[in-house]
Amino acid sequence: MSGHGTFMWNELATTDPEACAAFYQKLLGWTSEEMPMPDMSGVYTVFKAGDTPAAGMFKMEGEQFAGIPPHWMSYIHVDDVDAAVAQAQELGGSVKAPAFDVPGVGRIAVIADPSGGAVALMTPSDEMCPEDAG
Repeated sequence: MSGHGTFMWNELATTDPEACAAFYQKLLGWTSEEMPMPDMSGVYTVFKAGDTPAAGMFKMEGEQFAGIPPHWMSYIHVDDVDAAVAQAQELGGSVKAPAFDVPGVGRIAVIADPSGGAVALMTPSDEMCPEDAG
């Protein structure tokens, strides 16, 4: 897997996962697998290029997505999400979604750089990156 400071995942948040799945399957030849999302309603789709996971997708539902258009989010691997969020704020960035845990995946936060560019920071769980486990 990736290490600190490297992009590790891309994810599509959309209001129409069926149309998007068909679009990317035809455009890129991706296949998809659906799985229930822990602690959330709905399913999470993992797109694959051959046998390799390429990206994820979920349906935006709920008031936390009010006013947010469909978008792709990139995730950057960091050693410590909470420390990285604090440092981002010290450097003039802002917090769009405070750090939260996703069981079996890791700890995630969404920040914006001083220009407003949003990105997710993620410390993967031991289950997701067993080679990083202590």
